[in-house]
Amino acid sequence: MRFLVDNALSFRVAQLMREAGYDAVHVGDYDLGTASDEVILERARLEDRIIISADTDFGTLLAQMQTNKPSFILLRWPELRRAQDQVLVVLANLPSIEADLDAGAVVVIEQLRIRIRALPIGRE
Repeated sequence: MRFLVDNALSFRVAQLMREAGYDAVHVGDYDLGTASDEVILERARLEDRIIISADTDFGTLLAQMQTNKPSFILLRWPELRRAQDQVLVVLANLPSIEADLDAGAVVVIEQLRIRIRALPIGRE
């Protein structure tokens, strides 16, 4: 699995994901720190990367685009501030969400639940 970590999260998230054996980059690695969400989505799509972010705008854009890629992991757990804790939560949940991410999905990780929405959003 390949990941693109958005600027809403620390570059350390990408570094820790790499240390765990994943192909992960931060938007800053591409000088996309101030790029629009649309540009970041396109980069992730071109490289078949899953976006990891705390920014809810990616879900909205994916719904508007009616596409099945890129997949998106949204961390909606305000108390989860440290990169190390964020990565631990993502890694702990990857086995149960991997198939959905491979097929195309928005995965929202919250403290008490995980919500999965298949892409494109709104398909029958």
